[in-house]
Amino acid sequence: MEEFNTNWTRDELKAYILIHCSNADFDESEAETNYIKSKLQDLNIAPIHAEYEGDNDYQSIQKIRSSMDRLQYDSASVEVLEKEIKELFLSDGSYDTLEKNLFIGLKRILEK
Repeated sequence: MEEFNTNWTRDELKAYILIHCSNADFDESEAETNYIKSKLQDLNIAPIHAEYEGDNDYQSIQKIRSSMDRLQYDSASVEVLEKEIKELFLSDGSYDTLEKNLFIGLKRILEK
């Protein structure tokens, strides 16, 4: 079975998660991209974005799960991340069904 371990920092994981979320409705808007950049000003997100583009949904979820475990997110950190995900979804003025469904599934992973 393939391993999905990463050596990401917390900021790189956050970037990956936010990029994943911005693609929930298959339309990564300029507003969403700008939101991600505003949250991670000191990070070059291009390599993370390129990695995301090369992953399928299963790989993305496994990388997120593995990294969350390795980086030992506590409940307060998860809360902040969930708040930022909601803000990202709302940044383009809509919060559609695909985004809502992704958020429900992602919460299960983040709060594990």
